[in-house]
Amino acid sequence: MTMIQCISPVDGSVYAERPASSLDEARAAIARARAAQKAWARRPLDERVALVLKGVARLNEMGEEVVTELAWQMGRPVKYGGEFKGFNERSNYMAEIAGSALAPLVVESSEAFERRIAREPHGVVFVIAPWNYPYMTAINSVAPALMAGNTVVLKHASQTLLAGERLARAFHEAGVPEEVFVNLFLDHETTARLLAERQFDFVNFTGSVAGGRAIEQAAAGTFTGLGLELGGKDPGYVMEDADLDAAVDTLMDGATFNSGQCCCGIERVYVHESLYDAFVEKSVAWVSNYRLGNPLDPQTTLGPMAHRRFARTVREQIAEAVAKGARALVDPKLFPQDDGGAYLAPQILVDVDHSMAFMREETFGPAVGIMKVSGDTEAVSLMNDSRYGLTVSLWTRDTERAARLGQELETGTVFMNRADYLDPALCWTGVKETGRGGSLSVIGFHNLTRPKSYHLRKLS
Repeated sequence: MTMIQCISPVDGSVYAERPASSLDEARAAIARARAAQKAWARRPLDERVALVLKGVARLNEMGEEVVTELAWQMGRPVKYGGEFKGFNERSNYMAEIAGSALAPLVVESSEAFERRIAREPHGVVFVIAPWNYPYMTAINSVAPALMAGNTVVLKHASQTLLAGERLARAFHEAGVPEEVFVNLFLDHETTARLLAERQFDFVNFTGSVAGGRAIEQAAAGTFTGLGLELGGKDPGYVMEDADLDAAVDTLMDGATFNSGQCCCGIERVYVHESLYDAFVEKSVAWVSNYRLGNPLDPQTTLGPMAHRRFARTVREQIAEAVAKGARALVDPKLFPQDDGGAYLAPQILVDVDHSMAFMREETFGPAVGIMKVSGDTEAVSLMNDSRYGLTVSLWTRDTERAARLGQELETGTVFMNRADYLDPALCWTGVKETGRGGSLSVIGFHNLTRPKSYHLRKLS
């Protein structure tokens, strides 16, 4: 029997473990979900939406336990109170638009014809959720998939082993049938077999580029619909007319919050030469104010990274950049808690360039590089010089300029004067190796359903 373990970054102990389902056990659970799907889809939309919202509310009632478990599982400080703001915002918005998003597109309704395009659920939707925001990323697909009439099978990352279990318990206690929302503990081999067997009608995966490739390879030839939300190396660009203090505050928070473990976290910043020195000075002061420590301590503002191997990657990228001429500006003496393992001090590098992996490869840690640029042309070229494309953050007082630059940028979302935020009314999507598909918004509902056309001729 394979055991799936969560090794806590707090102290390196085994915080939780669960036996992985065998292939036959997983097939049986999926079969029950498939058998339940038609009846679930026949329920009135308002009823499905209400049950999902009850599940969301029930999870909120477990708040104290959830927050403490997150600190133990992936290191986020209890000070920040979990993910409930975004979790609730996304669920509530998708509930508000469910009726209009899933309504048929009527082409003709006359005495001669009824012609319309309806939205029909895929069937069984497989959601593979990551550890960095285990509740918010999962709910992006779980809530609209259930509202749209699909049944859902959820597989969570081993690092946040208990999150899927928590979600399923909350939804079941709220009245969502157990066979409609299934949480499974699966190893990689079993997951690949299930994908190859076309056990699912749609798969949404959030995780690494390597993980996305493995999903595509496992599902090759099955024609299963895939939504892949993968890596990022998101840039910020501070123009000469930017609000300097606001830019520092938002971009440094975007680079370091959650120990930098954010899909749309800021990993590289390009600053106009007229503001460069001031921006760097203020950024170093901002980052130096963090308190690194045990995430269970309410005074801690920066917890450990989720696993020591993730911290090792950050240290290796920083070391390689420094060896090539970069300078690290944050004094390590301010962070004696940095233990060389999961506890990692934040860092800012200057004198960086794109020959360094630190400025090109995903870092996913509390470290950011800052480069001086002469203007828009250079900044756009550097921002596009990446194999990823999730978000960019533009800092200017000129909306038309931001929109014009946005047209030139290879990205899924263009922010102006903000960063590191997922607006549920807008499609969350990416380009290049960041993946394909999109979640949330009306488009999220459309990706979790398929069109069915009705061409009904009336005979007199």
